Amino acid sequence: MNNLLSAVAPVAAAPVPVISVSPVVLAAPDRGVDLHVRVSAPARGHQLPVLVFAHGFGSSSDGYAPLAHYWAARGFVVLQPTFLDSRTLQHNLPAEHGAALNAYLSDPRKAVMWRWRVADVKHVLDQLGSIEEAMPGLKGRLDHSRIAAAGHSFGAQTVAMLLGARVMAPDGSLLEDLFDPRIKAGVLLSVGGRGGQDLTPFAAEHFPHLNQHYATLRTPTLVVAGDQDHSPLTHRGPDWFTDAYTLSPGATGLVTLFGGEHMLGGISGERVTETTDEHPARVAAVQQLTWAYLRSALFPGDTAWESACADLQNRAQPLGRVQEKPLNSFS
Repeated sequence: MNNLLSAVAPVAAAPVPVISVSPVVLAAPDRGVDLHVRVSAPARGHQLPVLVFAHGFGSSSDGYAPLAHYWAARGFVVLQPTFLDSRTLQHNLPAEHGAALNAYLSDPRKAVMWRWRVADVKHVLDQLGSIEEAMPGLKGRLDHSRIAAAGHSFGAQTVAMLLGARVMAPDGSLLEDLFDPRIKAGVLLSVGGRGGQDLTPFAAEHFPHLNQHYATLRTPTLVVAGDQDHSPLTHRGPDWFTDAYTLSPGATGLVTLFGGEHMLGGISGERVTETTDEHPARVAAVQQLTWAYLRSALFPGDTAWESACADLQNRAQPLGRVQEKPLNSFS
């Protein structure tokens, strides 16, 4: 299936008010600092699915409001942990992205930062009961059997590990399997592609977790990429960001956004400095398609994804295209 996307039609249920609490603090003695989580939930509803969102490098639980609010207003309880690479934890640095990168490159935890991120998401899932207790009016409203995860950039790499992808050692062997069976569906936004010779020397030296192996990713997954996302991390062009779809048995959908760069139109917020392709309609497409994919993946028989694709492909001004393939068995 290869559908053209276009001006966005309303396919989601009518939004409801959202209640957000931050921070919910989870004790994490071995981490050096407690884990802070933003919780956003619809003001009403029960048996609500859970969506953990992993932010990109340097961001925090306060970022990505366009996505978190949209998902929560349409029935998801969205949990946003702040990871150790966040600029908010570098108190003596200016807020610029470059300063955060320099701090990261000099951090002795750099080589294992990707593992800390994965462990943080698992810790959030382990503590769902505590999170329910911490937010007034949330207790008893979660459906613990319907859990999804989404992430952007470094956060997408984090989520990919939880969906079954693996990191390869320099000798080509696979590192530990961090797959989490509690997560039933995933969304990978601007996720890096395979490693090895596709990485630039800078990426290979400083970001060894990008030496990725996608053949083991087996959870139903939607990949979203921009066709103008040119990265200094790879010798390849924007197609590098589609590898998670082409190389994994679990990724069943690929959205390629025309003109989209790494921030996909501004998914981290309006007029934020890292957005180079400000485009509200592109953000709206990401909002609706990701919500629809997860809704249909978690609720068998739900037609939100089918409806979203049908509504979007018939418009006059295409924003991109959708490709699909069946979920392949994993052994």
